[in-house]
Amino acid sequence: MAYHIRRFRKEVLQDLSFVVPPRSALGICGANGAGKSTLLRLMAGVEFPTGGSITRTMSVSWPIGYASAFQASLTGADNVRFIARIYRRPEQEMLDFVEDFAQLGPYLWQPIKAYSAGMHARLAFGLSLAIDFECYLVDEVAGAGDERFQQRCHAEIERRRDHAAMVMVSHASELLRAYCRTGAVLRDGRLEFFDTIDEAIERHRDYQRLPA
Repeated sequence: MAYHIRRFRKEVLQDLSFVVPPRSALGICGANGAGKSTLLRLMAGVEFPTGGSITRTMSVSWPIGYASAFQASLTGADNVRFIARIYRRPEQEMLDFVEDFAQLGPYLWQPIKAYSAGMHARLAFGLSLAIDFECYLVDEVAGAGDERFQQRCHAEIERRRDHAAMVMVSHASELLRAYCRTGAVLRDGRLEFFDTIDEAIERHRDYQRLPA
């Protein structure tokens, strides 16, 4: 995966080849800018690779909490209805879930451009979990919101992990240990896989100790 940025080409990911088995839980470590979020967007289909291909044999979520696709001039409820139509889910059922989970009150029926950052995160997270997928992609946004909201998010993610695959990227080792069984480290555009998440975390820490 490469980006063209002002007269130069930046390689973000290269020579990646791996499989995410059903009901697996993979945690990915990596430094800032290593390409973790880019990898999730590619897996979700939010972005397309500049080389190679991605095959999906399971239904895959967009990165949980991903909000860049919201139409800001529409209300939160209208955005929920739009996603429900795309995924052919009952609109009222999805609205009820998001209303209960995000707890935005009357703001659910207000334009998203009027939302605070916290309200935006609540809507994004609630909508991300309103559809059952066979594989969930989880980014740093799992820590968004206040303490009570974070607890609800973590409980819901844990419930989903019990019957679906999960790929999580985070700088928080305790979060990766809580949800992931196997691990990988993303460095210099390549993934190094480990049998346990603890091994991946330790290898990532070793890399972090190296001189820049």
